[in-house]
Amino acid sequence: MRILARRKAFYITLTLLVCSIYANAQRGNITVRQDSKFENLLNEKRKSNFSNVANERYQIQIFSGDSEKAKSTLNEFRQEFRDTDGTIFFFTPNYKVWVGNYKTRIEAERNLIEIRKRYNNVHLIKPTK
Repeated sequence: MRILARRKAFYITLTLLVCSIYANAQRGNITVRQDSKFENLLNEKRKSNFSNVANERYQIQIFSGDSEKAKSTLNEFRQEFRDTDGTIFFFTPNYKVWVGNYKTRIEAERNLIEIRKRYNNVHLIKPTK
């Protein structure tokens, strides 16, 4: 009886081994076709993620006040400093114009010196989420 049990166990093990070899032997190329709208959606998501990361960087505040003056200040800034991006944020009751997106404080302070020559009330800030 013991010999039959060992043979049975051997054949079962051999069968499972052969099956597992064939199961793992599947290889091939996969081609993914996607709609162009999907790529546009991914790009929008990347922009959104960038804005989350941008909040962890230093920026320079060049204005705080009413809406119309904030818009005109931002337009003037964009004409004068074409390489630096700027945005308007609303913090009750003022509109604030923040410019730049600097990784380090040193980089922000270097640009602060140049911007301070043109604008009076300039502050270096590190926004919080």
